[in-house]
Amino acid sequence: MNSIRAVLRFSWPYVRRYRTRVAFGILFSLIFALSNGSFIWATRTLTERFSEKAAAVEKAPAPEVPAKLSVFTEQLRQLNRSVLERIEGWLPRVGRPLDWRQVVGVLLFLPLLVGFRSVADYLANYCIGWVSERVMRDLRLDMMEKLTTLSLDFFNRSTTGDLLTRINVDSQNLLRALRVGGADLFKESGTVIALFGGLCLLDWQLTLCALVLLGLCVFPLIVLGKKARRAMTATLSANVTQSSQLVELLAGIRVIKAFNLEAVEMARFRKSSAQLVHAGMKGVQAKELTNPVIAVISMLGLGLLLLYNLQAGRSGSELAAFLAGVVLIFLPVRKLAAVLILFEQASPGTDRLREILHEQPKVTEPPHPKPLPAFASALMIENVSFAYQEKDVLRDLTLRIPRGSKLGIAGESGSGKTTVLNLLFRFYDPTRGVVRIDGLDLREVSMRDLRQQMALVSQDVVIFDQTVAENIACGKPGATRAEVEAAARAADAHEFITQLPQGYDTRVGERGVTLSGGQRQRIAIARAFVRNAPILVLDEATASLDSESEAEVQSAIDRLAEHRTVICVAHRLSTLAALDRIIVLSEGRLVESGKFAELVRAGGLFAAMAARQGITPASL
Repeated sequence: MNSIRAVLRFSWPYVRRYRTRVAFGILFSLIFALSNGSFIWATRTLTERFSEKAAAVEKAPAPEVPAKLSVFTEQLRQLNRSVLERIEGWLPRVGRPLDWRQVVGVLLFLPLLVGFRSVADYLANYCIGWVSERVMRDLRLDMMEKLTTLSLDFFNRSTTGDLLTRINVDSQNLLRALRVGGADLFKESGTVIALFGGLCLLDWQLTLCALVLLGLCVFPLIVLGKKARRAMTATLSANVTQSSQLVELLAGIRVIKAFNLEAVEMARFRKSSAQLVHAGMKGVQAKELTNPVIAVISMLGLGLLLLYNLQAGRSGSELAAFLAGVVLIFLPVRKLAAVLILFEQASPGTDRLREILHEQPKVTEPPHPKPLPAFASALMIENVSFAYQEKDVLRDLTLRIPRGSKLGIAGESGSGKTTVLNLLFRFYDPTRGVVRIDGLDLREVSMRDLRQQMALVSQDVVIFDQTVAENIACGKPGATRAEVEAAARAADAHEFITQLPQGYDTRVGERGVTLSGGQRQRIAIARAFVRNAPILVLDEATASLDSESEAEVQSAIDRLAEHRTVICVAHRLSTLAALDRIIVLSEGRLVESGKFAELVRAGGLFAAMAARQGITPASL
């Protein structure tokens, strides 16, 4: 029950948006339950009519009931007599000749009850399913929106496989619990209550005895529910591992093939698959054991009730009706047991979804952001230190980047170059110190306004599985086709784009696999052109290109950099030669600053790095 309560509490903020449809689902579930309860009455009505002792049964005294229930019971009996009077001519009775009405009545009596029950069942399932599908849509939208608001540190400590499992597998388990389990929870609970009430009207004392037997089903269900929960937790863990392996395999397929790692990767995947099968079978055992356990207990109880009824000498119609009710009541109990297992299986995933939705970004929007006009003066980094977890990456960095200047950032790997860019984009906030734009602390302006002033071209080009035009327009949502084509021409991309099968409307595939590295980079530059931002950030923009592609891309970058403030990070130091100023970082500290030629001749860290790339004072 704790799992059912936890899953429903988590889902309620989404479910209540559709409370009208939920109310209809519950209403039809109650109608379905009452129609199930009517089968006790139908069984007794028919057996009495086919019994030779029907008259004696009708005249037999009614069983005693507690005083508090006597008024309600008498009203039900009056209702029953009224209904029987209306259908008297439509149902056959032993010793009375058949006519056409009795033939029609006996043929349609049970089909009408079953049809009414089936319609109520369909409408209840439809309403609950309608709500469940929309709850999942809303939940996944909220999950995606939440992920887009989280800071980079969250993604640095998360794995792609884990996030995929949460969004796909966990939400799918929740959907199954709501769509199947939610409908059955209302329908079968109501059915148990309706049947229990019908049995009480027949013999309340015997019904309480049967209820004790029903209670024997609870203990094994609790044990099996806990087993199902543990199995699902293990399944999710194995799913995360396997999803991560699949992502790695697809992303690194060239390396895997180049190093003949196919067998190694298959061995890893086979191991995680075995773990997934093992955990899955534990869940299957827990789920499939419920039916045999309940069936054995129910049949044991049925045997005891048969002995009791035979010893008590009850009439055949009463016995048939009561036994039919007992058999019917165990069917919804079995379904409720399956519902419990469904909710137990959904519960671990619900906890994982809740973790994401409750995750708070470390970089947050200011409650009252100050307006940020067009970049006019300078970017300032003032006494900034930054640490990833406990490791210092930047130490007391102070830097001023005037508008219109072109700054290069150099240094060994791990010196803090990319961290400077991350702070400028406010992907992170400094541990100490402040970063300003035109005198405003970045934490005082909205991230949207800040990033609208900046365009990024990096080594890791992100191309979406969209058309070329849509990829370029990512730089400026709502850009016209004329703006997109003008940006492509400026980036030297128009010519190769027009040679594609559908030109600008050609889909480029996932990660732009149909394009070369240079083509992908020029689309990224076109994206920066269409953005037309005053600050251009280049992060190893040509590092992965061959010399011919580099020359073409560098030419496009040079045009893009005109009349803009440029911040360029590069390992290939020759790309920094034309910049106004270069700073050199070492272990997070600014150790050198100056023009390209000055630094090469100074004989310091920059000169040592340049020498390793064949750049010496004599070559200048």
